[in-house]
Amino acid sequence: MKIKNKKYPRNLLGYGNNPPTVSWPNNAKIAIQFVLNYEEGAEKNILHGDNSSETFLSDLINCKNYKNRHMSIESLYEYGSRVGFWRIHNEFKNRKIPLTIFGVVMAFIRNPEITKTIIKEKYDVVCHGLKWIEYQKIDYKKEKKDIIKSIKIFKKIFGKYPQGWYTGRDSPNTRKLIIKYSNIIYDSDYYGDDLPFWMDIYLKNGKKKKHLIIPYSLETNDMKFVVQPGFNTSKQFYQYLRDTFDILYKEGKTKPKMMSIGMHCRIIGKPGRFKALINFLDYIKNYKDIWICTRQEIANHWIKYHKIEFN
Repeated sequence: MKIKNKKYPRNLLGYGNNPPTVSWPNNAKIAIQFVLNYEEGAEKNILHGDNSSETFLSDLINCKNYKNRHMSIESLYEYGSRVGFWRIHNEFKNRKIPLTIFGVVMAFIRNPEITKTIIKEKYDVVCHGLKWIEYQKIDYKKEKKDIIKSIKIFKKIFGKYPQGWYTGRDSPNTRKLIIKYSNIIYDSDYYGDDLPFWMDIYLKNGKKKKHLIIPYSLETNDMKFVVQPGFNTSKQFYQYLRDTFDILYKEGKTKPKMMSIGMHCRIIGKPGRFKALINFLDYIKNYKDIWICTRQEIANHWIKYHKIEFN
């Protein structure tokens, strides 16, 4: 079988066995970011102009799609904004730990109190799109319109344009659209590496642009409580976070690494699951050679010190 690779758009090579030697601040062996997805009030719902109810990422596993309001799903999402956010926010505030918010602008609009708190605490905010819906099924023009609108609303809310982007339910068009219609400097719609990297983006005019990717994680992520197979107890999630940290920390002695912990208000914000987060924060608090940071700090560092290490 003859395989032509010249126009193949994927990069399966990455850094290979020669990842860059990263010099995190204070010679940290691992850079850790905690990412809180704020989506409640922006999920798929006929009240939001969608044609059916949400089915994704809730305690109703294998949820059915309704052409009407799904009252149970609505209440499960509402737990995140009514209770979960505040439980998580208070823990990070008390510990004085930086937090990155992947925020959907429709969710910000619908909960001014949470939005004011995010602004007051100066959390790092990444644009998570206009709505929390599946863009794989949305046409190019509609996705373009939503991206442009979300950028404008974000600017109105926070007084500045977003520098980071994460759709989470992206399409093959998403990355090119954000590059063309925004001043985004990095996106996190990628799960295939332990370190940031530069990606070649070929635009329609034939020009090539270098774009920064800061990979995210769906494994060190509380979403595995509500997908199968996944975590059933806080002990399982804590163990997985700790094991991931231990391996990356060990490897980081020679080649510093990065670890992203993904959270959702309606998932890790539940008391029985929240214990996993508390235990992990307690586990890493005595390490002096780690860097707990935001994704914007990662982006700034990579742009400053690794600008020439293009894939």
